[in-house]
Amino acid sequence: MRIATTIFLTDQTITPLRLARELEQRGFSGLYLPEHTHIPVSRDTPYPAGGDLPPEYGRTLDPFVALAQAAAVTERLALGTGITLVAQHDPIGLAKQIATLDHLSGGRFTLGVGYGWNVEEAADHGVDWPARRDLVRDRLALMRALWADEPTAYEGEFGSVRASQAYPKPVQESRGPVNGPRTLLGGAAGPKLFTDIARYTDGWLPIGGRGLTESVPRLRTAWETEGRDPKDLRIVPYAVLPSAGKLAHYADLGIEEVVLQLPPAGEPEVLRALDAYAEFL
Repeated sequence: MRIATTIFLTDQTITPLRLARELEQRGFSGLYLPEHTHIPVSRDTPYPAGGDLPPEYGRTLDPFVALAQAAAVTERLALGTGITLVAQHDPIGLAKQIATLDHLSGGRFTLGVGYGWNVEEAADHGVDWPARRDLVRDRLALMRALWADEPTAYEGEFGSVRASQAYPKPVQESRGPVNGPRTLLGGAAGPKLFTDIARYTDGWLPIGGRGLTESVPRLRTAWETEGRDPKDLRIVPYAVLPSAGKLAHYADLGIEEVVLQLPPAGEPEVLRALDAYAEFL
């Protein structure tokens, strides 16, 4: 099983450079970073985990800039977002960022996609909250038109692009309905999410990894219903606090990669966490 990590990198934590070097030297498989552009202080949206929103949410580094630094000082470390708030981006600009990072890293990028949870943050980006799922699907389709091998136009509900010269291209070849980098969709288990995963992504990024015994078979059914090859489905439990038993259970479910949560802290505390996780490598 590949053991990757995620962390809220901020202006007060270990740097992307130091963390990436340590991860690769120690044998971890990857680094995934979350995204929040800003956190409005006057908000009504509750924190999904309950309680007060941790301060690191409002201090998060831009994941693409931080991952570019990580790519520059590593050769094998996989790089990913967990997750990109696609609805909050201009899709033409985001397509260029993603393709450039994937190209410069030699195809090491995984695009984690999410619909978001913070209504106020999304509203400042002009997102119509009830339409955000359709907006994300539309923007992914537009980006994939730009990533296509030949100039391809796209006309969608929320945006369009003319057939264009758009380079660089992401490294990974097309597979099924998906082109561009490996794409994983986050979100809570349910039929709508599983249909979305099967129709336009490579798999699921379930936060915390709970309830997979019941959810994984349902996702596999949805996947095969859409005519996807069962061996191509990727399920990557995300932000996991590990134990040997938990990882063994994931392996029994056919899961080949897990993303462990690191503390949003300075270098000494993060390195201690990596030391503690060494037993799972």
